[in-house]
Amino acid sequence: MVFSITKKAIIATVLLVVFCAVGVVALLNADVQAVYNGKVERKIPVYNVDRDDKLVALTFDAAWGGDKTEQILELLNKYGVKATFFLVGFWIDKYPDLVKKIDDAGMEIGNHSKNHYNMSKLDDQTKSQEIDYVNTKIMELTGKTPKFFRAPFGDYNNALMGVLEQKSMIGIQWDVDSLDWKGLSGQEIAKRVAKAKSGSIILCHNNSDNILDAIPLVISNLQNQGYKLVTMSELVYQQNYYVDNNGVQHLK
Repeated sequence: MVFSITKKAIIATVLLVVFCAVGVVALLNADVQAVYNGKVERKIPVYNVDRDDKLVALTFDAAWGGDKTEQILELLNKYGVKATFFLVGFWIDKYPDLVKKIDDAGMEIGNHSKNHYNMSKLDDQTKSQEIDYVNTKIMELTGKTPKFFRAPFGDYNNALMGVLEQKSMIGIQWDVDSLDWKGLSGQEIAKRVAKAKSGSIILCHNNSDNILDAIPLVISNLQNQGYKLVTMSELVYQQNYYVDNNGVQHLK
């Protein structure tokens, strides 16, 4: 009799474990299906823009070093090109005169955070402080407040995108990575950038090894294909838009 009761208890316990496992799997599957079906909204920055007018944006991230920046501005001016410089706060503090020269040259200035941290790892208050510091500094130096933010390392999450929305700023990524920071030659950089298309956002850095050799090749190649290089404000829609799951910005 005792054996019979124990056996029933064991069977009941096994069934309970099985039912619980099935329930957990069902819940996990529901979550996966929700993401797959788009029911869980993921906020995505702009990687490129849906347009067919052969506009592309050349962008430079500035965090370390500034000795090539004036020469970059001279080259851009020589070719009649406007670009966007995403500046880090500690770079601004070290090179305030270069910030003014970038602005005076007619280039656009974007926000690249104060300290170049992984933004997704910060709490919302610190995220906000990282962004506000740069906006304030740029306003003091140029009289203009940045409209666009590029996260260091391309590190975005929904919380960061929410902070940007509160500040009426647009998160910017890229779809063409020059990889200039890897020490590529000017020709290698230009070859990588040659895959740009209408609406592309091109990532470069202001102090990479061979950027001065690359810029004339990059610009000439694109211009020979009929592309016009413009600022983020000229490329990106700032009202009545949506960004799809691939990071492509569309007009509504």
